[in-house]
Amino acid sequence: MKNFKDKADLIWKVADLLRGDYKQSDYGKVILPLTVIRRLDCVLEPTKDKVLAYLPKVDSLKESAKDIALNKVAGFNFHNKSQFNFDKLIADSNNVAVNLRNYISGFSTSAREIIEYFTFDDQIDRMDDPKADILFRVLKKFQEIDLSDMDSMEMGYVFEELIRKFAEQSNETAGEHFTPREVIKLMVNLLFNEDKSILTQEGIVKTLYDPACGTGGMLSIAETYLNDLNPKAELKVFGQEINPESYAICKSDMLIKGQNPSNIKFGNTFTVDGLEFDKFDYMLSNPPFGVDWKKAEKIIKSEADKKGMSGRFGAGLPRINDGSLLFLQHMMSKMKPDGTRIAVVFNGSPLFTGAAESGESNIRRWIIENDWLEAVIAMPDQLFYNTGISTYIWIVTNHKSKVRKGKIQLINATGVKDEEFLKEGKLEFNRFWNKKDRSLGNKRKEIPENGTTKGIGFITQLYGNFEENEFSKIYPNEFFGYWRITVEQPLLENGKVVTDRSGNPKPDSTIRDYENIPFLKKNSEGKLTPQAIKEYFKSEVKPHLPKAWIDESKTKTGYEINFTKYFYEFKPLRPLAEIKANIMALEEKTVVAEKTILE
Repeated sequence: MKNFKDKADLIWKVADLLRGDYKQSDYGKVILPLTVIRRLDCVLEPTKDKVLAYLPKVDSLKESAKDIALNKVAGFNFHNKSQFNFDKLIADSNNVAVNLRNYISGFSTSAREIIEYFTFDDQIDRMDDPKADILFRVLKKFQEIDLSDMDSMEMGYVFEELIRKFAEQSNETAGEHFTPREVIKLMVNLLFNEDKSILTQEGIVKTLYDPACGTGGMLSIAETYLNDLNPKAELKVFGQEINPESYAICKSDMLIKGQNPSNIKFGNTFTVDGLEFDKFDYMLSNPPFGVDWKKAEKIIKSEADKKGMSGRFGAGLPRINDGSLLFLQHMMSKMKPDGTRIAVVFNGSPLFTGAAESGESNIRRWIIENDWLEAVIAMPDQLFYNTGISTYIWIVTNHKSKVRKGKIQLINATGVKDEEFLKEGKLEFNRFWNKKDRSLGNKRKEIPENGTTKGIGFITQLYGNFEENEFSKIYPNEFFGYWRITVEQPLLENGKVVTDRSGNPKPDSTIRDYENIPFLKKNSEGKLTPQAIKEYFKSEVKPHLPKAWIDESKTKTGYEINFTKYFYEFKPLRPLAEIKANIMALEEKTVVAEKTILE
């Protein structure tokens, strides 16, 4: 791959011309749309003269028919019929604003609508104003940057690098716009791994959807993966995005690649589902971590109340400050009856937040009891640009293979956190990530992309093998369920039990307690077997609280996935002799240091 960062740095330097006339937080309003326009200009350059020569032949046609004919000549799903390009724009420095507008209006409808989402016309006025007078110089800089040698993947990197820089300047959240590419590649590998026999069929056509598609990175990488696997396969991609700049960038990428840009919808996925009646073969997404849904609360609650399970949010509503499980429910509402696979990345909260019969727990229960959760992969921390927290990839499907039915696979791909392991040469504990030479925001680690013994290849292998080992655990669905019981004890007055009219002891609310009782327990052979509430209560509670009882009217059912507990390995404390020796060595160093200072 060419050095996309060099291109991004060249474009970033154009922002130096905006200094003084623009706040740093507004640089993106100029740089991003001009990068898109320059990219379109470079792509169309080889056929621009042919389009202009063909114009008289379609002059009498309707606008829609004219677009189709000129697109064919241009070789893309768009064209530009203006006499201008970037070379000609800078050749007439006295009329650059009017000529630039003429050039933009010369794009076919699909491309012009993309540019309009940047509201770039306002910036033309601002830069052309005599007080600034920077429009010509900015265009000249872009004219000197050749983007014709960049493929779609590389341009995606360029846009993401620019967005990251702009987000840092304005203290915005860069991670809301894009996902590190190696994370996407891993997710795509996991998404398609079970279906390789299907995807290698000649002429196969599949659909893929991302409800928070950002600049389109996930859609692009999935399409590239399938094309590499089977050049005769077709992946039709769909998405929705709430940020206008990211939306415009994504649509321009779809346009250049020959995808249908109308498949990308604008707006809040929760409030206006732009693809309400569509179902998809695959879904892939990185929704914003911990995003609150207060603005959409009225619409979401109304849909949940009126439509129930026939709508998107019937399984439950999570707490208002984290809409992650709303995104997942939205995606699951678009599963095809004959089989859909979903890969989505979350923080840890959706795995365990919420007590029994809370919104989150009920959603987990719905997914697990329907046997839709296939696997969860715990990822290293410090992978993302805007946060150092650990993340988890969920694989959800309504079409599990026979061997996976009724089971959930957990993969611990966090790698070693204890540097002592590395010092001892135990490198097998860190087969998941490399430390970056230079941090990018909070991103200090990356997952290696090549080979099968580390990184993406190794994690995909762990998933595909579906075997238990130190990194992979497999449990029946019931393993994650539990009953939350309310344990009551009698109210005492002057040492006597207080009873109600029926002679039953009244509970003392001040000493009321709760117990979570797992559905399954390990027997003497270490095998998981069903567990009864009364049996647990008798063996685990009664010996300590002989007068206690269960208020069965308050018993609740919950589901959670506690990753740390399942992969916990006890580390014995160091011997006292070793600790004593370390302390004495430190004391000796301290004495030597004191003597050196005093001398």
